[in-house]
Amino acid sequence: MTLLVIETATSACSVALLDGGHCRAARHEIIDRGHAERLVPMIAEVMREAGVDRADAVAVDVGPGSFTGLRVGIAAARALGLAWDVPVTGFHSTALVAAGARAAGHHGPLAVAIDALRGEVYFEMFDGLASRGAVEAVAPAEAARRAAGMSVAGSGAELLCAADSRLTGIDPLWPCAADAGSLPHDARALQPRPLYVRAPDAKLPGGLAASAA
Repeated sequence: MTLLVIETATSACSVALLDGGHCRAARHEIIDRGHAERLVPMIAEVMREAGVDRADAVAVDVGPGSFTGLRVGIAAARALGLAWDVPVTGFHSTALVAAGARAAGHHGPLAVAIDALRGEVYFEMFDGLASRGAVEAVAPAEAARRAAGMSVAGSGAELLCAADSRLTGIDPLWPCAADAGSLPHDARALQPRPLYVRAPDAKLPGGLAASAA
């Protein structure tokens, strides 16, 4: 079964076409902004390289991550699911980072921290690829305290290592679509809805907020 994997929740824009867990084609770029403009051409490049014009299923990163990036990826995944009449499922960006660390040879307990800005990281701990709890947005110092004795992966690893010099940061920094084949089935079978760990930065003007309430 072929699976198109879409990752736009972070500064990475990443697409892969997996076939039975084997990656047939992939693109992975760190672009910070512009996911909406880059994603569709990237999907076309991957499909063309793999020699297919559709996939049997689509999986998309549902977060945590940037609000704009999440909307871009999920909208594209849903559109392709409708066009191809195939199932669309989701996975967490933190789980994909853990899968990348495992692919790089790390098999012990792992903390994943993704820089969430505003003085926080998106934080989750893993035993191998099994999550030890829910994703949270916490201060780096608190995440570092919880991660004691673990290696740390993700774009927020440097923040945790700065808070506790005994921690060791490892690759990867960013989730990569090509690593999705390593995810346990239930970890990539989530509903394709965005995971908003905290409220958005944008606020409605006072009058509009009052009327919306």
